Amino acid sequence: MSSRPAQQHRSGFACFVGRPNAGKSTLTNALVGTKVAITSDRPQTTRHTVRGIVHRPEAQLVLVDTPGLHKPRTLLGERLNDVVRTTWAEVDVIGFCLPADQKIGPGDKFIAKEIAGIKRRPKVAIVTKTDLVDSKRLAEQLLDVAKMGAELGIEWAEIIPVSAKEGKQVDLLVDLLVPLLPEGPQLYPEGDLTDEPEQIMIAELIREAALEGVRDELPHSLAVVVEEMLPREGRPADRPLLDIHANVYIERQSQKAIVIGAKGSRLKHVGTVARKQIEALLGTPVYLDLHVKVAKDWQRDPKQLRKLGF
Repeated sequence: MSSRPAQQHRSGFACFVGRPNAGKSTLTNALVGTKVAITSDRPQTTRHTVRGIVHRPEAQLVLVDTPGLHKPRTLLGERLNDVVRTTWAEVDVIGFCLPADQKIGPGDKFIAKEIAGIKRRPKVAIVTKTDLVDSKRLAEQLLDVAKMGAELGIEWAEIIPVSAKEGKQVDLLVDLLVPLLPEGPQLYPEGDLTDEPEQIMIAELIREAALEGVRDELPHSLAVVVEEMLPREGRPADRPLLDIHANVYIERQSQKAIVIGAKGSRLKHVGTVARKQIEALLGTPVYLDLHVKVAKDWQRDPKQLRKLGF
């Protein structure tokens, strides 16, 4: 086996963009092979730039998952859009996710126009959720994507259909992204899958569990802050326990009952689901203490946004 010259190693950043619920987080998780970005069938659940890291012998691909770009209605919405634009300007390649089961709409064109303005960055169109359509519909979508690119002056480096859910063409996507990265050494140690601070990942897992199966009025109004994480004192070394205290913030008193549920049943369920995920993430037993607090209209209040980490 001939050894390849060291300078051929490529490393760099790619980000997936697309309107909310285009399958960006699910795709990130499929590429990394573990759960790093939270996924939810509710649009607008990703708020932090979560990086997943794909290790290959010849390359390291760092995935930056941005919130979905949308027409903002609140101060939080505007901040999220700013996060997206700054991210685009800093990555090496942009992957634009468009779901196969939905016709290209104004939301997609809004984003396409934005990325058309970003020069000197290769752009890959990724048609997601191909498991939801037949081959005829998929062919139409691929043609529509090519046509939209031509109309807006975007030269797609690649147009690729994938199903993250079934793992179809996911490896091929990495094969196509790698040559678009600059040559360079590894950016992260082998074995790292994300550089997201643990507390933020834990807060995201709690938030995901709290959003599951809740009525639609909640997603935007839910923020989670991990107040402290401490190893329980006096535990034997072979039986550690990590105490995690977290607050779930909502905007209105009326939402409190929804999150807590009858006699606290819902909050208890959220705690159990989140605890299992956190234990899997940290590899250690966890005691999770959750409290629900009202932070009135926090999405519109700059001071509260800062306090909640935005």
